[in-house]
Amino acid sequence: MSDGRQIVETVRKALASEPRIDLAHHPLRLSWNAGDLTIQGEVADIAAKKLALERAAAVAGVEGIVDRLRVAAAEPMGDDQTRTLVCDALLQDTAFAAVTISEWDKGTLVPVRVPALSEGLITVAVSDGAVTLDGEVPGLGLKRLAGVLAWWVPGSRDVINGLGVTPPESDDDGEITDAVRIALEKDPFVDAGQIRVSTHDAIVVLDGLVPTASEREMAECDAWYVFGVDRVINRIEVRP
Repeated sequence: MSDGRQIVETVRKALASEPRIDLAHHPLRLSWNAGDLTIQGEVADIAAKKLALERAAAVAGVEGIVDRLRVAAAEPMGDDQTRTLVCDALLQDTAFAAVTISEWDKGTLVPVRVPALSEGLITVAVSDGAVTLDGEVPGLGLKRLAGVLAWWVPGSRDVINGLGVTPPESDDDGEITDAVRIALEKDPFVDAGQIRVSTHDAIVVLDGLVPTASEREMAECDAWYVFGVDRVINRIEVRP
């Protein structure tokens, strides 16, 4: 067996060992080319996607990963509708009031809103349910919030957050913690006041009490949606 085939088999075993990836119900296609591993397929949620990439990257010999994983959409919809809803979410959030919003429509960049005194630019494109955010925003918090808002759109199957930050900011666990807290506070289905957030080495820990299992799950998803989060440990207790 060639080294490439051995590495692919090792990756497959690593993926199979993670229950949340659930290869039995969500089979993934793996291929190898000159040190790069390509992962294709659909997984149940954002946690499965990030865990699959983490497990694959940890295998010796994998030098790069071509990520073609998609998350099952909460609601099937066309790319045009998904793009419109992502733009609407950005337009409606006051944090982006001074940011120019544009969308790629059939190969043409169309302005959606141009503030009189623009502070940043976000362009939105959608292909096969995958949302791509490009441009520049004035802060890491805005970059992360834009990604969360895009993930919340029911038709989103992936979010590629290519937003730059101007001026550049140093990133750390505190920035991630702040971004997760903001995501929880903006989620109307989560009582953020009952949840504590901490981060160490990009691993987010959630503690607290919520009344339902669904709220516990939504809070965890919000944390996974934040750009730069590698893992989420959910210690939230359910107490009706």
